[in-house]
Amino acid sequence: MSVGAWEPAKQASNDQSREKIDPTLLTQILELMEDSSDQASSHTQASTELAELPETLRSASWLAGLPAAQWLEEAANWSPEQLWDLIRFFTLAERQLDWQGGAESPVIPLAKSLRRRKTLLSREQLLWIRGNSDNRYLPYGPL
Repeated sequence: MSVGAWEPAKQASNDQSREKIDPTLLTQILELMEDSSDQASSHTQASTELAELPETLRSASWLAGLPAAQWLEEAANWSPEQLWDLIRFFTLAERQLDWQGGAESPVIPLAKSLRRRKTLLSREQLLWIRGNSDNRYLPYGPL
């Protein structure tokens, strides 16, 4: 009889968290959100439908589970306007695509990145997030 160490099976999301965020996926998200911004003001827009999301984005739900440190590092590559579009996307993805982030939502480190740049979310943006999310942790995380 031998005694071995049991190791639990690793989930795909854990494997994905070790990968670098693919900028082409984020570019696709930004293009989608920019298209929706053309239809209405991004600060007052009630909602954007993500129903007709390309399969490459629909299958990228693992993005919602990446560690905050990765998102903070990635956020340095994007402008404040682009970060707002990413915040909008991940806020909507939680409700419309069931990409549950909870206290680990990408919205939190993206908003933190804006704060570090001294670019605070406006009152309208905060109201938009609240109006389009049931996640009590958005946009600043647990207290």
